[in-house]
Amino acid sequence: MDDWIDYYDSTHTIYASKRHRDVHFEVIARDIIGYISSPDAVVLDYSCGEALSAARVAEACAKLILAEPAPGVRGRLIARFAPNTRIRVRSLDDLRHMAERSVDLAVMNSVTQYMTPDELDAALAVIRRLLKPGGRLVLGDILRPEVGMGRDVLALVRFAASRGFFKDALYGLASTALSDYRQLRSRIGLQRYSEADMLAKLAAAGFSATRAPKNIGHNPWRMTFVARHAF
Repeated sequence: MDDWIDYYDSTHTIYASKRHRDVHFEVIARDIIGYISSPDAVVLDYSCGEALSAARVAEACAKLILAEPAPGVRGRLIARFAPNTRIRVRSLDDLRHMAERSVDLAVMNSVTQYMTPDELDAALAVIRRLLKPGGRLVLGDILRPEVGMGRDVLALVRFAASRGFFKDALYGLASTALSDYRQLRSRIGLQRYSEADMLAKLAAAGFSATRAPKNIGHNPWRMTFVARHAF
């Protein structure tokens, strides 16, 4: 995962335009809010990235913890959300020192593809320790082994057409083909799970899980899972 952390901590070109970046985070925030069951909830966003719409999520809960491994991104989060008393920014190492059973909802969205299976197991163990009884883990944007890059492209084009950045998306796709992201993806690859494999992995980590009817974000060919403690 270290190579991916370095990439996202750099000046990268993963978004086709500012409009693409902004609506990307708006949609994710909307979907996360849909999983918040109480305004008193403590929510953890694990490997949150830039989290540009985190203030909207924070309005729907009592406390939002943004946990981010990339130090440059984490610094920007601290600066951006310093005035917001509901938001706290943490490193992934900080989570190991948080109180047990202190989180109502943990979200890990569009992260598993960048982790090795062992790294994911370690993250699941940390999250399981933090979740309250009855708390939920939402694991979103899981890549499936039978779905290729063509579906990712189609999902982006449809999203762009519906959100007003179609031309930017076409240019962005051409740029991505020559980008560091494409080279890194080709060299390292992305981790993919079938529905059965992810359910088994979550069960082995001590969770009881089901696949959600709808994925977080704009890509309908990726999967989201909702998990609870398996007692």
